[in-house]
Amino acid sequence: MKKKTWKSMAGLGLAVLLGATALTACTRTEPAATGKPGESLPAASASGTLGEIKKRDKFVVGVKYDLNLFGLKDPGTGKVEGFDIDIAKAIAKKVLGDENKIELKEVTSKTRIPMLRNGEIDAIIATMTVTEERKKEVDFSDIYFMAGQSFLVKKDSPIQSIADIKKGTKVVTAKGSTSAANIREKAPEATVLEFENYAEAFTALKAGQGDALTTDNALLYGMAKQDPNFRVTEGAFTEEPYGIAIKKGDEEFVKAVNDTLKELKANGEYDKLYEKWIGSKPKK
Repeated sequence: MKKKTWKSMAGLGLAVLLGATALTACTRTEPAATGKPGESLPAASASGTLGEIKKRDKFVVGVKYDLNLFGLKDPGTGKVEGFDIDIAKAIAKKVLGDENKIELKEVTSKTRIPMLRNGEIDAIIATMTVTEERKKEVDFSDIYFMAGQSFLVKKDSPIQSIADIKKGTKVVTAKGSTSAANIREKAPEATVLEFENYAEAFTALKAGQGDALTTDNALLYGMAKQDPNFRVTEGAFTEEPYGIAIKKGDEEFVKAVNDTLKELKANGEYDKLYEKWIGSKPKK
C-alpha cells in the first residue's frame, strides 16, 4: 500500500513538473518591440515623463496666461492661446497622436520650476530663457525661439535704449525672471520694481509707477499691441534663447520634444506658427 502510494505520488509530481514547464514555455515574455526612427515610443516601453503622459493619455504643460502672442487667457472664453500653446499642441500630437490631449496649467517666472520639480506639470513652455544656472535644476530642449531684452515705454518717452536708463529711472519687470537680473547688471543705477507677473508689471507701468517695463522684445510687442499708447524701443541688449524645460535627467522625453521641434522646422510648420503669432519669419 505504501509502495503503491509512493509511485502514484511520484507520477503526479512528474506530471506537475511537465505541466509547469509547458506553461512557462507558453507564457515566455518576448522582447519589447522597438519603433522606427522618428516614431513615438509605444506606451509599454516608455518610462519617466513620457511613460506618465502615455499612461494618463494627456500632456500637462505649464504656460503663461498673461503674455499676448505667447500665452494669453481670454477672460471671456477662458481659452488660452499663443505661440507657446501651439508648440505644446504639436508635442501632444507627436506623443499621443492628438493635439487636444493637453492640459494647460498657469505658471509664472517664479513658480514654473517648482511646479515642474514637484510633478504638477510635465514640461514648461513659457518663454523660459536657457541659462547655465537653470540647467542645474532642469534639462532643456533645443532652442525653439530667440528673443532679446528691450523696453516698453510711453510713445512720448525720451527712452530709446539701454543708454537712456540712468539713475532715478524706474524700471518694472517680473519676479524670478532673467530680465530683472539683466537690468540690474546692465543699468545698476536704475530703480528696479518687481511684480508677480508681467500683467501686473504692465498695469503698474500704465499707472505711472515706472518709466519703462523690461523683458524680452517678443513679449513687449504683444503688450504694445494691446495698448497703442506704448512702443517698444529699438534694438536689444541681450540674447534670450527660449527652451522647453523638462525634469532633470529625463533624456527620453527631451529627445521626444526635440524630435517634435525638428519635424516642425523641417516641414515648414514652425515658420507658419511664427508668422501667425509674431508676424514675420525669424532672421537667419
